[in-house]
Amino acid sequence: MNDSTTPDGQAIRVSVCLAAYKGSRFIEEQIDSILRDLGPDDELVVVDDASPDDTAEIVRGIRDPRIRFVGASVNKGYVRTFEHAVGMSRGEFIMLSDQDDVWIPGRVEIMLDALADHKIVAGNFDVLGGGPRPWIPRLRSSDSGRHLANLFAILIGYRAYYGCAMGIRRDALNYFVPIPSYVNESHDLWLAICGNVARSIRHLDESTVLRRLHDDNQTPAGWRSLVKIIKARLMIARLMFEAVRRVRPGS
Repeated sequence: MNDSTTPDGQAIRVSVCLAAYKGSRFIEEQIDSILRDLGPDDELVVVDDASPDDTAEIVRGIRDPRIRFVGASVNKGYVRTFEHAVGMSRGEFIMLSDQDDVWIPGRVEIMLDALADHKIVAGNFDVLGGGPRPWIPRLRSSDSGRHLANLFAILIGYRAYYGCAMGIRRDALNYFVPIPSYVNESHDLWLAICGNVARSIRHLDESTVLRRLHDDNQTPAGWRSLVKIIKARLMIARLMFEAVRRVRPGS
């Protein structure tokens, strides 16, 4: 076998990249839902960001040859952990996953269909157990081609993309990685910016994941201070210039 094939010589189709940190409460349920949706020639790459709990032991205890696990010795934060997992991936299509959600059956095939003619795909989520979603509107497939409008909506905070419902083709990874060194949050917005600048992103009307909302979510649940909002908007503007630099020569 080589780096992009399974032990029986088949090309790896899908790589799911999961960043884990203190995920012992929910990670087994998350992984079970992913494995049920994957095929025999897919893989799940789990990078544990030096969790102080038994997250690593739980993942190692799941006996499935499709799981590739790496435990980091130093905590680097979830953005760098996702970057590490993506760097380890071998599949033609890469999908991101949080550690505490539940995938909706059929997610893989829906996203693969979108990635057949788009470099990046972004779906919606429903809340696990029901309950209200954040106030930002759901993505709509009809907005997929409104790239400038999408970029402006990202800049002002009106268009949300969630990494747990996103995927990317391998031939577009050079847009996404390496993730700029100044990015310590919102890797999903960076991926969406790349897709819109490349004019090759597909919004799905469907939800592809049931998102678990709890106190340990990395995505902020409430309003931020004005200073943090301004800093985040400036970072996003900077990312847009970086995406143009990366995408335009090869788009």
